[in-house]
Amino acid sequence: MTPTLVILAAGMASRYGSMKQTEGFGPSGETIMEYSIYDAIRAGFGKVVFIIREDFAEAFKNAIEPKLAGKIKTAYVYQSLDKFTEGYNLPVDRVKPWGTAHALLCCKEEVKEVFAVINADDYYGNEAFVQAYNFLTNDCNESTNCILGYELANTLSENGTVSRGVCSINEQGYLTSIHERTKIYRKENGQIVFEENEVETPLEEKTRVSMNFMCFSPGFIHLCEQEFDLFLKAKGQELKSEYYIPYVAGRFKELGLGQVKVIPTNAKWFGVTYKEDAPGVKLSIDALVADKIYPKNLWS
Repeated sequence: MTPTLVILAAGMASRYGSMKQTEGFGPSGETIMEYSIYDAIRAGFGKVVFIIREDFAEAFKNAIEPKLAGKIKTAYVYQSLDKFTEGYNLPVDRVKPWGTAHALLCCKEEVKEVFAVINADDYYGNEAFVQAYNFLTNDCNESTNCILGYELANTLSENGTVSRGVCSINEQGYLTSIHERTKIYRKENGQIVFEENEVETPLEEKTRVSMNFMCFSPGFIHLCEQEFDLFLKAKGQELKSEYYIPYVAGRFKELGLGQVKVIPTNAKWFGVTYKEDAPGVKLSIDALVADKIYPKNLWS
């Protein structure tokens, strides 16, 4: 079965300040996610599913469809606060989406095959898509999923804090636990820390972290639905609580449903969290084009 690529593109980009999902960074106006799609096509993926908000669906489709026509199958699902919340009284002031695991849950009727999931605003590198495709076509099943593990030191922003799923891994390369750390940064003395409740905790440079590039069997989406009910009961009245994919991946392990393999990748990562990240992203893409990793126009 040909794997599908699911792209998380419904975020509000509150720290960036504009629609980074559709901003052009490449020499011919390519978005970051277009390089991921290009790499996915080269690796062998047969379909891409975009998770977006319905309020910008028309503009999004008009920007992406002409480029992908005839190159890969496309589908769209919409993430909104009301989906899968029947029976709950939600806070009227809630604006923030429920998070990445809820976004994945919105794919319940669209994704029926093994799949990889990525962020729209992160560049993951061609090597990582080859690794993901090989795992999905050879090793993925209902009891074995995976996370592409990036070195923490290679995933920081010089312009502010970042959120990462910090992985603990056993000697066999399988996940033992994962914790979403929402405020990671490098201090002036060079040390990397995460901050929680105003307490700093150091992290090793080579710590493997999730960048939301993960590979799953379709059953994982059903687990997202099961756990979302528990999440709403515990945190559904909070205005900014988020339901993360790494949390559900950790629950997959805790519930004894199977193993999550952490596949280390040396692929180069970069992305845009803050507006100040944009010039560096453009320079990185220009360098990849100069090295002939990508053509000047991806789709010509």
